[in-house]
Amino acid sequence: MSYEPKMAAALSGATLRQLAHWRNARAQRGAILVPEVSETRPILYSFRDVVALRTCVKLRQETSLQKIRYALSTLREDLGERNHLSSYVLVGEGARIFLAESDHAVDLIKGGNTVIHELVDVLAPFYRNGRHIPDLLKPRDHVAVDSSVRGGEPVIDGTRIPAAEVAALVRDGIPPDRISDFYPGVSAAAARDANDFSDYVDSYTSDDGPGQVVA
Repeated sequence: MSYEPKMAAALSGATLRQLAHWRNARAQRGAILVPEVSETRPILYSFRDVVALRTCVKLRQETSLQKIRYALSTLREDLGERNHLSSYVLVGEGARIFLAESDHAVDLIKGGNTVIHELVDVLAPFYRNGRHIPDLLKPRDHVAVDSSVRGGEPVIDGTRIPAAEVAALVRDGIPPDRISDFYPGVSAAAARDANDFSDYVDSYTSDDGPGQVVA
């Protein structure tokens, strides 16, 4: 399973414009994150890309894109850390960005070590510009995302049934309480959650709505 930009945006909280800007390798200091499945059309992100994107979104709430690029350059070039960005715990604190280790944290902007008393769970829900970004693994009560189930495609919780397929039936006019005729075991509440999540994903459009920042 891989994610097209709209789904990657919905799961990470980034805008489509940000995704395009962040994967631009020609930008100063290079790309923030290049999709590892396919960086050319069709552009496809992996599950761990989405985890890394959530980190970037949360960092962007704390500091400038310029400082994020600088921090990533320090991580890759100075520290020699070349693993996927999702492998690292990066924490923003004002104008500083730290690489959190087990017993200390490295300041990727000013250098030196310190102690981080509170780490950020990038999988947990958060707000961005007033929009609620759901829990990555449980974007709705009855919708789950698990990289070991259908490659991370959103499914009805406890099943392998794609949430998008259930939502498509609801959108075709099938009442939520009749979805079980097609998918036994899928409750009306689960069908409503699947439809609500699909509406949320579809809210990520090319212009990302009013008030959305580019970078």
